[in-house]
Amino acid sequence: MDIRLPFREEDIKNLRAGDVLTLSGVLYTARDQAHARLVRSIEEGKELPIPLEGQTIYYTGPAPAKPGAVIGPAGPTTSYRMDPYTPILLKNGLKGMIGKGGRSREVQEAIKEYRAVYFAAVGGAAALIARSIKKAEVVAYPDLGPEAIRRLEVEKFPVIVINDIYGNDLYEEGQREYRKIDI
Repeated sequence: MDIRLPFREEDIKNLRAGDVLTLSGVLYTARDQAHARLVRSIEEGKELPIPLEGQTIYYTGPAPAKPGAVIGPAGPTTSYRMDPYTPILLKNGLKGMIGKGGRSREVQEAIKEYRAVYFAAVGGAAALIARSIKKAEVVAYPDLGPEAIRRLEVEKFPVIVINDIYGNDLYEEGQREYRKIDI
């Protein structure tokens, strides 16, 4: 299944933890420092440099692009580093997040409350993931270097649903299933 970004409510309500799909359209990159600035702007009532409504943020700090390439390797960053900032971004319209690793209970609850979804991208596949990125441009906080916010145009960007709006968590489900195995 390929979902066209930005997200529509119907897209999100049909997703379940464990679904493997691709994303096409526009998403943004942001890591810790950019998240802190976004949240500070919200708290100060300032205009954000990117739209949040229906949007998806990919937690990555891509490597420099080789000559002729759109972007360098762009693997996922560990997501829990964004957890302190995530609930307020979800409250302000963010609908999708892509990273690696589990999320805090607070973020999982915010995902349910604000009807969003958390995806995992495969760590260690940064060069492969970069093939899905057709265009990349820095749109905010260029002083952050690799952590600047980029607007990416992606085509068939591979992801796995980890947390859905129903409270499911693929990592927790996987651990429960593993414990059942008689070794």
